[in-house]
Amino acid sequence: MDSAPLFPRPRLFQNLLLFLWALLNCGLGVSAQGPGEWTPWVSWTRCSSSCGRGVSVRSRRCLRLPGEEPCWGDSHEYRLCQLPDCPPGAVPFRDLQCALYNGRPVLGTQKTYQWVPFHGAPNQCDLNCLAEGHAFYHSFGRVLDGTACSPGAQGVCAFAGYWNVTLIPEGARHIRVAHRSRNHLALMGGDGRYVLNGDWAVSPPGTYEAAGTHVVYTRDTGPQETLQAAGPTSHDLLLQVLMQEPNPGIEFEFWLPREHYSPFQARVQALGWPLRQPQPRGVEPQPPAAPAVTPARTPTLAPDPCPPCPDTRGRAHRLLHYCGSDFVFQARVLGRHRQAQETRYEVLIQLVYKSRSPLRAREYVWAPGHCPCPMLAPHRDYVMAVQRLVSPDGTQDQLLLPHSGYARPWSPAEDSRIRLAARRCPS
Repeated sequence: MDSAPLFPRPRLFQNLLLFLWALLNCGLGVSAQGPGEWTPWVSWTRCSSSCGRGVSVRSRRCLRLPGEEPCWGDSHEYRLCQLPDCPPGAVPFRDLQCALYNGRPVLGTQKTYQWVPFHGAPNQCDLNCLAEGHAFYHSFGRVLDGTACSPGAQGVCAFAGYWNVTLIPEGARHIRVAHRSRNHLALMGGDGRYVLNGDWAVSPPGTYEAAGTHVVYTRDTGPQETLQAAGPTSHDLLLQVLMQEPNPGIEFEFWLPREHYSPFQARVQALGWPLRQPQPRGVEPQPPAAPAVTPARTPTLAPDPCPPCPDTRGRAHRLLHYCGSDFVFQARVLGRHRQAQETRYEVLIQLVYKSRSPLRAREYVWAPGHCPCPMLAPHRDYVMAVQRLVSPDGTQDQLLLPHSGYARPWSPAEDSRIRLAARRCPS
């Protein structure tokens, strides 16, 4: 008697595979609709602090098929954790992080220092530490998650990877994105693959192809990043930011055909992303020609009716300020900002002639008044002599260009004169 075969015949396997392939093809072959799906939340991390206020975080990942929209909501959630108050005499969290560098050579020399927190720097979530007994501070990168922003503040510093900014829909034209921070813009295509700055890797500036258009990505030492594309885009793009410090704001704009604007509004609101300003602007189906794509530059300031400065030329003036200053350097002025009764210059230091303590590559130089003398123009190189002023409580540390001080356009001749002045200062 013939027994039944232990395994099905090969044709049965083929039929079964064909059936499964047809089933999957029917389910996935059409354009996917709606957003992707989130993985379950991972467990909350331990509190970032062992006492007092801290932060814990949990995360999840978005699983997307080709053609699906980004998942709704955020990939990370934070919550404050309040532990029992720290005992009297406990070292604050920020102080502990600065103390980790005590007695260790830093700043490219073999000198060592004792470090305490410095709260006068622009970015409160950087680990800015003042060298005790010296008039300078140093930034050791960002603080650990959960560090208080400032003494007595309720807010804490926390960062975690990629955050959604906005959806750039199919048909968008004249796309422009810009920001000034140490964060990085990231762009994801409709297939879930990054066009630039994805997977925790920073892409080089250049031109990238995405969604049927060319995206020009620029990054300078500002730090400023820009994305520009003429469009129109053939697919959706997702704009994200890779967070490394608190987000100071991202400017973006693009044009849409009028008939595409209302559906875009509905999609963005459904994703839970409120429309930010400036909003995408509805335009006629035939927009004007796309503007030329050029790297963004710091805008020059319109001249103000300031009175003329006193004459500060002459060898005696140069020698006086060189010998009496803390720093003399050649620097390029990147920008100028007026606030209160001071003018702040952002400068890129290129050559140091004299230095009483370490300098960073980028510094702020302050000058008194809205009409300082001399007035420095953006995008020009100067030789300048400045003084360092640190407040008694250590909360302010400024490089000051005195009124009628020494700041002259750099030239080979001025370089020779300043080197000669250095040899004539009393020892």
